[in-house]
Amino acid sequence: MKAEYINPFITSLGTVFRTMLQCEVKRGPIHLKERSYPNHPISGVIGLSGKAIGTVVLSMSEPVALKAASAMLMTDCQEVNADVLDAVGELTNMVAGRAKSQLEELQLSVSLPNIVTGPDHEVRFPSNVMPICVPFDTPWGPLTLEVGLAPVAVPVAT
Repeated sequence: MKAEYINPFITSLGTVFRTMLQCEVKRGPIHLKERSYPNHPISGVIGLSGKAIGTVVLSMSEPVALKAASAMLMTDCQEVNADVLDAVGELTNMVAGRAKSQLEELQLSVSLPNIVTGPDHEVRFPSNVMPICVPFDTPWGPLTLEVGLAPVAVPVAT
């Protein structure tokens, strides 16, 4: 995966958390994702298609999900429920949408977000995609951005 593909997602995550949640994030070391299990028990998952295909996963700890939902809903969320999961999906959608706007040359379409939960849930990327994993720390706890995006082979006209 090219660096110019991952950078818009990293920038987007920081912007979304800062502007929507008034929460600063600190990026950790970027590395290749080696297993199909996200680092945290709550994940927003969005598919991408166009001149590239791939997946974006925003995986977060329960405290991050609760605090993010509380900030978005302007209420004190105490337990993971449908509203909290919807907030995680919307955050994932905002991160992917902002990044998409910076990757116009790929003419990407963004799917609706899906939420996957549980300590050992599995998220699979397309088989030809090697995802990048970007950990972040927040005052609320850890979260991870996973992005796998690969150009689609365009048939040559004869």
